[in-house]
Amino acid sequence: MTSSAPDGGTEERMVGVERGSIMLGAGTLASRVTGLLRTVVLVGVVGSNRSAVADAFSVANQLPNSIFGLISVGILTAVIVPQIVRASRRQDGEEFVSKLVTIGGAIFLLMTGAAVVVAPWLVSLQLRPENTAQIALATAFAYWCLPQIFFYGLYALLGEVLNAKGIFGPFAWAPVANNILSIIGFLLIGMAFGENLARVAEWSPGMIASLGGVATGGIALQALVLLLFWRRTAIRLEIDFRWRGAQLGDLGRVASWTLLMALVSLGAGFYQSWVANEASGQGAASAVMSNAWLVFMLPYSIIVLSIGTPYYTRLSEHASLGAYPEMRRDISRSIRTLGFFLFAALSALVAAAVPASRVFTNSPHDAAEASLVLCCYLLSLVPLAVLFIVQRTFYALGDTRTPFWFTLFQTAVVIATASLAWLLHELHILPVTSLAAAVALGQSVASIGQSAIAVVLLRRRLGGLHVQDWVRPLARCLLAAVPATLAGWALYLALGGQAGWFVSDKLPGVLGTIAIGLLSGAVYVSALAMFRAPELAAALALIRARFPRRFSAVSSDDATNRRRTGSR
Repeated sequence: MTSSAPDGGTEERMVGVERGSIMLGAGTLASRVTGLLRTVVLVGVVGSNRSAVADAFSVANQLPNSIFGLISVGILTAVIVPQIVRASRRQDGEEFVSKLVTIGGAIFLLMTGAAVVVAPWLVSLQLRPENTAQIALATAFAYWCLPQIFFYGLYALLGEVLNAKGIFGPFAWAPVANNILSIIGFLLIGMAFGENLARVAEWSPGMIASLGGVATGGIALQALVLLLFWRRTAIRLEIDFRWRGAQLGDLGRVASWTLLMALVSLGAGFYQSWVANEASGQGAASAVMSNAWLVFMLPYSIIVLSIGTPYYTRLSEHASLGAYPEMRRDISRSIRTLGFFLFAALSALVAAAVPASRVFTNSPHDAAEASLVLCCYLLSLVPLAVLFIVQRTFYALGDTRTPFWFTLFQTAVVIATASLAWLLHELHILPVTSLAAAVALGQSVASIGQSAIAVVLLRRRLGGLHVQDWVRPLARCLLAAVPATLAGWALYLALGGQAGWFVSDKLPGVLGTIAIGLLSGAVYVSALAMFRAPELAAALALIRARFPRRFSAVSSDDATNRRRTGSR
């Protein structure tokens, strides 16, 4: 039986997926950039290093994310979302979608109420017990921030239905509205109450309500934006508490391993905060770690999620057919592609670590201190990309138990390294100002070990992974990243280093990061060209596939110019 050419419906779906991918990528980039601006404005209000207020707000504002992540991985992703996607594609699925959205909304509302009740305990797990005033401030912030759990859940539920209907734009761009509202709100708070309010005693109930209310209001707006586009789904959404027939009988079986995995990760994160916050008010602590992680996630989210997610779809298709050779090729190709882009980002960020950190700090000294935290996180950038592919391969195979075990290993190493940092500090070997960097370093060590174990287990599961097919390209990219990093660092030193213009203020920090990044990127590509690395051609082919019309237009213009000039 011969295969026929793709029909119009297939081509239309392919174009829709491509457009959705571009829309998601653009929305992710816009969200990350406006999120960075939001953080810059927030730092201007609450400070960064040595700010007990910044650490208190960081602890409180991260609680909704942590708890939502726990519910999302354990219940939403494993159970409710797959059923929403299947139901939303059926003509008779309208009632079922309403039922599931109601169930999900009820779960998030219940968890929000429970989190508010235990807020003082959740805060106390992450701050030093002797800092009673800081704990009280963080708890007050938490009461205002924890309602975000419900709005995060509503955003996720509505967004999944929109995505299932092929409506990608609102879900990708709604966080931008959140960030814009937060930026405006934080600016108004700074105008009304002052800037760099780093002392706990400066904060009145009205100021606490303003900051917490703006943060939660942004998340609420993010969810409500999706409702404005709901009519395009052609689904009439109603509150439906008739849960019989919702097919949730397998909830515990399906979600148990992923829920346990999220729970142990949450506990480890709380312990890391508790150790790092020994430095709160004296040096880098929770707030600096949060900002450094935000910078770390910029290349990770843009590169790994936008490139790795389509590969996950392909892996899932091959897994359903039991096509292990094709899966091995998918894994190798995806890791090679991600490695090319991530090593470029790694060299640029390491070279520009101080200027990049200056954007989120209030002095050159603070920037140098924060840059060490950022560099410690960056050690795991490429290993985490490998883990992304490997972990999702297990998910594609329907295996959530194995990821739990190598995540448990990672959690144990996180706790061990954080404990070691604490012990070295108690023995007066590690200064308090280096605690956050030590905790970040431990996080990277744990992630590298987790990735290595995950690769070994997947290799055993698939009967081989052809590891040499992607280790050699990664080694070439690493070699190219070395001179790229040195070139960027040389530019930073040539312009004065820590005493130079690049670190003098936030805007020069942005410009310095861009300049160093461009130089590092140029040297990186040049080095790979000297190696005649095939990864360059593969990356260009990927870019052409993502933006075919633009590249076609450029090629056409080039051909026209060559004809006009008579060149070959």
